Amino acid sequence: MLEVKNLYKSYETAKTRYPVLKGISFHVEKGEFAAVMGASGSGKSTLLNCISCYIPYDKGDILLGEQNLGDLDKEGLAKVRNEKLGFVFQDFMLLDGLTVKENILIPRIIKEKADRKAEEYAERLMEMFGISHIKDKYPADISGGERQRAAVARSLINDPLLILADEPTGNLDSKSSRTVIEAFEKAKQEMDSTILMVTHDSFSASFCDRVILLKDGVIYKELKRVGDQSSFQGYLLDTLKEMNHAD
Repeated sequence: MLEVKNLYKSYETAKTRYPVLKGISFHVEKGEFAAVMGASGSGKSTLLNCISCYIPYDKGDILLGEQNLGDLDKEGLAKVRNEKLGFVFQDFMLLDGLTVKENILIPRIIKEKADRKAEEYAERLMEMFGISHIKDKYPADISGGERQRAAVARSLINDPLLILADEPTGNLDSKSSRTVIEAFEKAKQEMDSTILMVTHDSFSASFCDRVILLKDGVIYKELKRVGDQSSFQGYLLDTLKEMNHAD
């Protein structure tokens, strides 16, 4: 579904080049819920921005399905962002002047396909994520967890190949975080959605099928989930501690 091959990205100031990603390679299978973790400065946000086509990279390949994103022009990249990628951000990015239902339909409105079928699909998503009762409310009138579940529904309205989630529980308390992670799990189980989530939260990451750990721009280790969520979180925390103390 997603394949990243030998990806390099650096930033330049007047006379200095700062390497951020140093030959990253990994893949995410269809229907997989994967996470990327790492300390601040490890390159995880830069990685997500490269995959989402928001910033160019120095060299390497990013393949989404059979399509190499490096071969696309600006128009092609914009089409991929709207039709093949779904986005969930830490700050929700809902429009205050639109209702929950209208916010969910925004990607279809952009495509000029906000028809009856799209509305029915939005209703199904809201029911799936337990937010049907707030569909006519505005973002300011609902909780953070409800806003983020609306954002998850919006990310799915175009049936994307891949959902990219950037710290989706970063602004939420533990109870709301759990409802958002459950929304991702439902999307995976009921819609075979493929999700790549950047997070600093070991609790959220422990619900994933696999966690990719970044350190100083390279992959330190990949952990596959075995056993229950609680034991995987313990394993993840031990590995993070080991990584943070490694030279």
